[in-house]
Amino acid sequence: MVLVARRGPLTGRALGELAVEAAGIASPAGAEPTAGPEPGDHPEGVAPDPAGQSQSAGQAESPGTAAGETAGTGAADDGEHEGDTAWRGGNPRADRTASYAFAVPAGTDLLALTGAVGAVLARFGGVRRVRVGTLRDEGPAVVPVAVDGTLRALAARPAEPAPWLVAGRTPDAGPPEAAVGVLTADSPADTYLPSLTPPWPLTLTLRGSTVTCDFRTGVWSADVVATVAGYVTRVLGQLLADGDRALADCDLFDDAERDRVAALGGAAVDLPEPTGGIHERVAGWARATPDAPAVSYGDDRLTYAQLDARAGRIAAALRARGCGPGTRVGVCLERSVDLVAALLGVLRAGAAYVPIDPTYPAERIRYTVEDSRVTLLVGADGVEVDELLADDPDDPAGTGAATAGPDDPAYVIYTSGSTGRPKGVQVPHRNVLALVAATRDEFGLGPADTWTMFHSSAFDFSVWEIWGCLLTGGHLVVVPHLVVRDPAEFHALLRVERVTVLNQTPSAFAQLVDADRRAAHRLGLRLVVFGGEPLDAGMLTGWFDRYPERDCRMVNMFGITETTVHVTAQTIDRGLALAGTRSVGRPLPGWYVHVLDPAGRLLPPGAAGEIHVGGAGVADGYLHRDELTAQRFLPDPWRGGRMYRSGDRGRLLPDGRLEHLGRLDDQVKIRGYRIELDEIRQVLLDDPDVLAVAVTVDTADARLHAYVVLADGADPPAELRRRVARILPEYMVPATVTPLPALPLTANGKLDAARLPAPAAR
Repeated sequence: MVLVARRGPLTGRALGELAVEAAGIASPAGAEPTAGPEPGDHPEGVAPDPAGQSQSAGQAESPGTAAGETAGTGAADDGEHEGDTAWRGGNPRADRTASYAFAVPAGTDLLALTGAVGAVLARFGGVRRVRVGTLRDEGPAVVPVAVDGTLRALAARPAEPAPWLVAGRTPDAGPPEAAVGVLTADSPADTYLPSLTPPWPLTLTLRGSTVTCDFRTGVWSADVVATVAGYVTRVLGQLLADGDRALADCDLFDDAERDRVAALGGAAVDLPEPTGGIHERVAGWARATPDAPAVSYGDDRLTYAQLDARAGRIAAALRARGCGPGTRVGVCLERSVDLVAALLGVLRAGAAYVPIDPTYPAERIRYTVEDSRVTLLVGADGVEVDELLADDPDDPAGTGAATAGPDDPAYVIYTSGSTGRPKGVQVPHRNVLALVAATRDEFGLGPADTWTMFHSSAFDFSVWEIWGCLLTGGHLVVVPHLVVRDPAEFHALLRVERVTVLNQTPSAFAQLVDADRRAAHRLGLRLVVFGGEPLDAGMLTGWFDRYPERDCRMVNMFGITETTVHVTAQTIDRGLALAGTRSVGRPLPGWYVHVLDPAGRLLPPGAAGEIHVGGAGVADGYLHRDELTAQRFLPDPWRGGRMYRSGDRGRLLPDGRLEHLGRLDDQVKIRGYRIELDEIRQVLLDDPDVLAVAVTVDTADARLHAYVVLADGADPPAELRRRVARILPEYMVPATVTPLPALPLTANGKLDAARLPAPAAR
């Protein structure tokens, strides 16, 4: 396996990172390169991180024997030494090494051991092909291990010469060192690799029914070597029992270890069984603290009693118009106290609300209304709140009819769709109540808090802002649209309103941090929650200078609309900020995650794969999209119930924390909004004069750029952009549209994004 050696011992996390580099080796100047990587060798989106974790990726099941130990003790040698007697002659190398021995099944030969090692490393790296170092009579070589094949197929593929893999080469003298090699006791090591140390950072030598792992402790950690040994032993047993078994089909775990890995992504927690819906909990605060501030927008303010009364009148009017359990009501209102009262009134009527941002293009609003099949639209040329409040219903408090329960839908929020059609995610009351129950005590949420509703009601972050506040008795400050776009004005609002709980995308918070540097007064924040897009934790180091950790807690939360806003939580302190942590923390109580490979199998801690989320937050599914719901909301074979296949790439760390590594598909987040680039492409391609489209993201300034190939006589790009702006929301409209004679392609016929020119000026 040909990998770059890194500083610091290899740990569970770093093992996965090294494994993704296992598809090829660079040749030194003048040497013949080995065969190039094959399709599937290099998964995209995994950024190397040499900072390892202190815990192992799991414990090996098989007994191991350290060099110099009494057989059967099973412990690795804690001591480090300058070599091992297996390597004779030559000058000792500076690397410190250690050994670990383990038993293998009868019948194990060099071919089987090579295949098993390749299968384990490929699973960690999420690749289909790795290269394992070895020695032949002719010299050093690498064995290409394609895990889609069998041992028979591996035997038919010759090793590839690697004459530059020689002892004594300094790290900067040529190509990366091979990190893993497999030998037999009679391999011609003396001839080609004279040294007192193993020829590779990890060298497995087969001697009868025992394998000795000689490893450089500056590259590999003892616990990870033991883990790899356990997995190799298990895979060997399966390959020797069935010669027709593909390497990729081997299971790394026995039943006990599988259960441990399945439980690593979140403890089983039974949250309180909810009774009633969201609206009933808010009504409880109206009874308990009727005069406490509930919601405000500028000088327009409602107490809990006033909010409850207004929502009751709206609910009664909605019922009189046929809205109740099993129906949906579109709410397309400007930011105001009436927006919050209308959402609460819909829930109180027993219906589910469909939030629609009135700033969206008319076409987007029309699509959402039609696709959701709402019974009634409030605002945006439907019935206005004033009309609902002017009604004189028989039940002005809205309490007489049947209402919604925990399992009834609370809302449907539309997210970007890869087919060009946004899809509605339907979420029941139970999930929102569980979200608040899982976070209330941990974050100390209560009536003393003042929150902001910073985000659009059509963005799922608003679900957390509105109901996280009102379900814990807090005061919700609705932020005016113009203030959202002005960091200095927003900073002033936070100070004047004495906001204590703030929810932000990292992009928005970066602007607030800049405004805070110039402000004369400090803010009274005690909790900042990040969500909506990846957080660069390093951006918080300056914030901690002004707001010590003891005064203001910073929490990074990973979440998905389909799993009710949040899934995990990671408190960021100064140390983690300085380290630039990628951890998004452990799952919330009642939530859990699995990291699976493309075949749907559990991956070991440290291995990267697709994040699947189960537990209390899993939504009902996609509205009117039964086939898509079946594809994304899957049965969980380990814990029962359902889990959501997120399309996000990540890995579980040995301590149960999750690292988020980006998207597997073409979906991105811009200022917290989830966007399928294919949706933008599709809208552009709907113009018959547009022949081809590429859409890219400039992560530096969170801007979209489109590249188009146009037919002769087509409208200019500026007009094309204006047409897109009439269809898509502002955050999905490319900042630039650049015409090209043709899109640059790779040899495989795929878009070569690296060859796209700089965007045209607007």
